[in-house]
Amino acid sequence: MAANMDTVGTFEMARELSRFKVFTAIHKHYSVDAWKEFAAQNKESIKYVAASSGIGEGDLSKLKYILEAVPEVMYICIDVANGYSEHFVQFVRDARKMFPSHTILAGNVVTGEMVEELILSGADVIKVGIGPGSVCTTRRKTGVGYPQLSAVIECADAAHGLGGHIISDGGCTCPGDVAKAFGAGADFVMLGGMFAGHTESGGEVIERNGKKFKLFYGMSSAMAMEKHAGGVADYRASEGKTVEIEYRGDVEKTIQDILGGIRSTCTYVGASKLKELSRRTTFIRVTQQLNEVFTPNTTGN
Repeated sequence: MAANMDTVGTFEMARELSRFKVFTAIHKHYSVDAWKEFAAQNKESIKYVAASSGIGEGDLSKLKYILEAVPEVMYICIDVANGYSEHFVQFVRDARKMFPSHTILAGNVVTGEMVEELILSGADVIKVGIGPGSVCTTRRKTGVGYPQLSAVIECADAAHGLGGHIISDGGCTCPGDVAKAFGAGADFVMLGGMFAGHTESGGEVIERNGKKFKLFYGMSSAMAMEKHAGGVADYRASEGKTVEIEYRGDVEKTIQDILGGIRSTCTYVGASKLKELSRRTTFIRVTQQLNEVFTPNTTGN
């Protein structure tokens, strides 16, 4: 699942990933008209996308306009950095009342108790992860976070006990990490950095010294807030960073690499289908897993 970041959760990304039946959470900054145009031109892709929303004033109204204009969209992603607030829980309840037949994705949280609270409030799929993202600085700025593998194991257990599902959101740097998230019990895995820097990713290509780059930034970064909120509010800190990623070309090769890795994982552990993976997985604590002797010092490769 492509993350609902404006450099990743684009219509172009959705169009390409839907060919592989891979989901995209579209970022919340597209207009209703842009949604209409995308839906009219991409009837097959529309069933693999979610419309995203924050919990600010006017967000529920905009979501309503989008879903009325494009009734084929059946998924809603209610996304905040910090899912531990009464306002967020109430927003989920209001969304469920307003959209009784839609599937609601909601997050982010990292504990079983909050997963249960959100499912009982009307959410179907809970987004799990605070701090693990490659352009997230929440742990550095606030000291708050939770180890992602532990969060997925605990939250999956809580969600499945109530008939809900979870998304492991953040922390993956390679196909093996995606497989581990599924092995830990995640029903979906959301990727930001691994899908950034491609042709289909948002933003312009920057050329420098004969090399091409694309910007990738967290949605709580100063750049994102300047772009969408007029700057960082004086009562808070930026909790994301901006990086230049070397241009990676079309996302098709990346998604094939990820899917190929997961298929191979299933054969190694004896899982005949993806949903079996968590029942065939044993985790062992190690100090070093990879032999890095011939690996260049790059991020995520």
